[in-house]
Amino acid sequence: MNLDHVFVCGHPALDFAATLRARRSTRFEMFVTPERLNAWYLESGLVDTITPGGEDDVREAISVREAVYRLVTDRRLGEEFDPDALDVVNAAARKTPVTPQLTPAGRLTEATPDQALATVARQAVELLSGPDVPLIKECGNPECTRVYIDRSRGMRRQWCGMESCGNKIKAAAYRARKKTATPVGHG
Repeated sequence: MNLDHVFVCGHPALDFAATLRARRSTRFEMFVTPERLNAWYLESGLVDTITPGGEDDVREAISVREAVYRLVTDRRLGEEFDPDALDVVNAAARKTPVTPQLTPAGRLTEATPDQALATVARQAVELLSGPDVPLIKECGNPECTRVYIDRSRGMRRQWCGMESCGNKIKAAAYRARKKTATPVGHG
């Protein structure tokens, strides 16, 4: 599996939650080092520059990520929020977030990993208390566990992304159909 971070979920908090991939099977962890965590913060557009992080930052980020995933799942299934997950996300959201600054060249957002995590936690709070909750869906690929916001007409979207999952599922279905199709006899 490639190590590029993917942003297909339609919301930063959901993309963050998706950094542990294939939760029901292989469980592929994207945040294996402080550098990989910081790469996510940069690639997500959350920050322009970030100070180097440590193992503690990774542990904290994984803890918040799992709490966000739990709360998103609770919401998606119409269940009460898990109280422990609420505590973790709210504690992170209370910390100082990233602060954009205006420079002659435009906006510049410098942060520490702690500030970046606080910002993601705040984004999760906004998402889970906002109008997009009914649009939250899980990818239709059973191997994938990404959760995304479905803004398609009639909420007909089935996959987190066509490139990542949709094409794989469609290709597999096509191959399965080809296999079961009876060969035409020569006559």
